[in-house]
Amino acid sequence: MESPDREEAKGPVLHIVVVGFHHKKGCQVEFSYPPLMPDEGHDSNLLPEEWKYLPFVALPDGAHNYQEDTVFFHLPPLSGDMKCVYGVSCYRQIEAKALKVRQADVTRETVQKSVCVLSRVPLYGLLQAKLQLITHAYFEEKDFSQISILKELYEHMNGSLRGSSLEGSQVYLGLSPRDLILHFRHKVLILFKLILLEKKVLFYVSPVNRLVGALMTVLSLFPGMIEHGLVDSSHYRPRGSLSEDPGLVESVSGAEEFVSVSVTDLAGASLELEGAEPARPASADNNHLKPPSRSSPDSSESDWETLDPSVLEEGGPKEEAAAAAAAADLQPDAFDSESGTPITVQPQAAGEQNVTQGLVSGLEEDQHGLPLAIFTKGYLCLPYMALQQHHLLSDVTVRGFVAGATNILFRQQRHLSDAIVEVEEARIQIQDPELRKTLALTTADLRFADYLVKHVTENRDDVFLDGTGWEGGDEWIRAQFTLYLHSLLSSTLQQDNERLLADYGAPFITAWKITHNYRVWCSNKHPGMTAITPGHPFQGQYSVADVKLRLSHSVQNSERGKKIGNAMMTTSRSMVQTGKAVGQSVGGALTSAKSAMSSWFSTLAQPPGGGKKKKK
Repeated sequence: MESPDREEAKGPVLHIVVVGFHHKKGCQVEFSYPPLMPDEGHDSNLLPEEWKYLPFVALPDGAHNYQEDTVFFHLPPLSGDMKCVYGVSCYRQIEAKALKVRQADVTRETVQKSVCVLSRVPLYGLLQAKLQLITHAYFEEKDFSQISILKELYEHMNGSLRGSSLEGSQVYLGLSPRDLILHFRHKVLILFKLILLEKKVLFYVSPVNRLVGALMTVLSLFPGMIEHGLVDSSHYRPRGSLSEDPGLVESVSGAEEFVSVSVTDLAGASLELEGAEPARPASADNNHLKPPSRSSPDSSESDWETLDPSVLEEGGPKEEAAAAAAAADLQPDAFDSESGTPITVQPQAAGEQNVTQGLVSGLEEDQHGLPLAIFTKGYLCLPYMALQQHHLLSDVTVRGFVAGATNILFRQQRHLSDAIVEVEEARIQIQDPELRKTLALTTADLRFADYLVKHVTENRDDVFLDGTGWEGGDEWIRAQFTLYLHSLLSSTLQQDNERLLADYGAPFITAWKITHNYRVWCSNKHPGMTAITPGHPFQGQYSVADVKLRLSHSVQNSERGKKIGNAMMTTSRSMVQTGKAVGQSVGGALTSAKSAMSSWFSTLAQPPGGGKKKKK
């Protein structure tokens, strides 16, 4: 590879690559410009060892089920001083009989290929828009030996993207928080807090374009994350010949074999947890993760990896107790603000901000210390993960990940993830009851999430909005999450801040304060925080509306609540039908029953302590 300075002078695009499916060799690189290996030709199949998974992420699992698809993926750097390589791949398939020039290796009825752009800038949507047009033109040629159009694409992209700023709407092209909230509703905030805790989060859905779209849209809610926060998100070691050869594995000392990435500051964090996460390893000395007891990294059943299989997916007695405790915490005079009107701040549109190199995080930070150093020190972001990368889920050098997969084998091995996000059903599966309790939304959180949902759904039919307006639009939603994170960070800086932080959830705050990203952030001063008002944006006294909101959230988001709701609907429908059949007597009884239920709910919805709400 050439020096980084010379590469920078050429432009942001590193390579244009064509990946095809060979009937005998499987997925392989068929063309690259410039060549991926400096001493090889454009048609070489050889790859750098660090990019050995490129053919599998560019041509995804189950691609034959779709006529076309789009993949976002990350590759590790080729040298220590290089940053994450951002990849965009456009896949298409065509019938072999439609080809004008049919090469000898085409033996199947269809030809499957992907055209990829490997870039040093995270302009996913912009690269996708350009690449889709070229891929369509490339396939329309019906002669895949005509590669001049791909060379022209390389020159065009480097010419048009040279000097492109990573600020503004072009970074978020194709990522719609409106669609995310319409689909996940209040659960979007759970996903936000889950990533703040640096947990192992697996997104699952097919096809790949839906998968990477949902995952990257969640990350776009974190201020500055896509622009500057992913540069270290793909620093993993591919499984090489050393770990694949059992004989060689036994001859290598344990710590040197397993630890290739120093995960700093994890020792103190694990000690402070004191059993909060029994499935995690205790840290070894020298700030390195302790190798598992087994000698082979191929094993995915290390002592500290496997969660207790007896933990049920649905909420049990612990979950009910947590919900009861949360309800008991509803104190009418918790805050001095006037009840019924949450404290909200309308953030202004985010303009370009000056960023500087963070002294601790190493990331390009703004004056508030953002983006947070989440995807650093072995915490990976893999928008799409191929089956060949499965070992990364149990690699001891990987302390966590946010990854996307379409293969059902990833979803079935639940013990390797803390949370599985099933995008199709908008469902978040969390096995650990303690983690579910930590992520339980507080009343202020529910107000915030409900505020977002209402503004998005109310403006849904506005033909002039189309996701680009301000209130209820994509930029407005990102501004709300920026306000939420700013307020959270500001609250941690205050003296005697227990009351302020209680609105974010005491278990969540306890868990977040021992994460790598929080300790990196608070290890340095950030001048912009002096202008941020501490406290939850939706703090305030509790009201009847809050109780109804919590009841509604519990019914909609727990499996048991859904079953109860469905049973009540079925019973009510049966009673109505019976009333029509037997006459007014049953109808009168039904009316009395409805009246009794309404009275019971009214009693339940009274503020704790009874009586009228206190006013300021």
